[in-house]
Amino acid sequence: MVLILPSLEERPHAMLRLLRFDTMASAACVLIHSKKANDIMPSDGPLTETPGPRDSNLSGGTQPAISPPAIRALLLPVKDLRNAKQRLAPVLSLEERFGLAHAMLQDTLRVIRGMQGGAKVFVVTNYAPVMEAAASSGWEILREEKQISESDSVDSASRLCAERGVTALLRLPLDLPLVQSVDIDELFSVECSAPSAILVPSRDGTGTNAILRTPPTLFPSHFGPNSFAKHQAEAKRTGAAIIVKRNARLELDVDDEADLRALLQQGLSHTITGAWLEQSGVAARFRPRGTAACSNHFA
Repeated sequence: MVLILPSLEERPHAMLRLLRFDTMASAACVLIHSKKANDIMPSDGPLTETPGPRDSNLSGGTQPAISPPAIRALLLPVKDLRNAKQRLAPVLSLEERFGLAHAMLQDTLRVIRGMQGGAKVFVVTNYAPVMEAAASSGWEILREEKQISESDSVDSASRLCAERGVTALLRLPLDLPLVQSVDIDELFSVECSAPSAILVPSRDGTGTNAILRTPPTLFPSHFGPNSFAKHQAEAKRTGAAIIVKRNARLELDVDDEADLRALLQQGLSHTITGAWLEQSGVAARFRPRGTAACSNHFA
């Protein structure tokens, strides 16, 4: 059974509480959405330490066991940017691919720092500049000895996160230049008991641009061609509740020339990526004729 949620802009501004029970999956999902995008918060509030059970001799009876608190986290996998964006090689030089990947990473790091709700952040990488940035932000670094594939990196990191008490883990890629902090907050605002999976497809509907699994090791990753269908099939196999979330900003990643051209049709005036595209001259080469360049806040 699959629940499809519209984007934040497509839902009414009035308070909406959506409760969904999936008896086949034994899961319940609650979405709390307030009038303002920045008001989206996890419904369980800030994380607090759960007190131990009360002494039955003092209470006059046996107290029920108290479940440990839910711990949500974001996982950012980052490979060596010097080898990034190979599918753009026919149209961008090695230096341009590195510059684009670096600019998109800076936008992503900025957005993650702006998250609300107190989710933990893990970065899995062996790329020194990213480890330095993660350390300066107080995030946990999962250092890789070698990188085999994104799926392998994410699954290995997911196991480590689960061992550290994380109950729900959101994997977010670095190449989403339009993403905003509120988009991440909105994904975390969906409360789902295990097992469950929230999936955000790519703009063509075949890729997986974001995935939040409860628990983190619910099923293995299959990033790459047709990953969205593969992840849906894996989630169904486990009997998990599945939520498909549509969000135009999350759906636009930049992997090839078509993605780059689509990006240049968007408002980039407040992004580091937009500033780099203008300063490097890439925007002028790919922007449709008759389209004026936009001034950039980061320029």
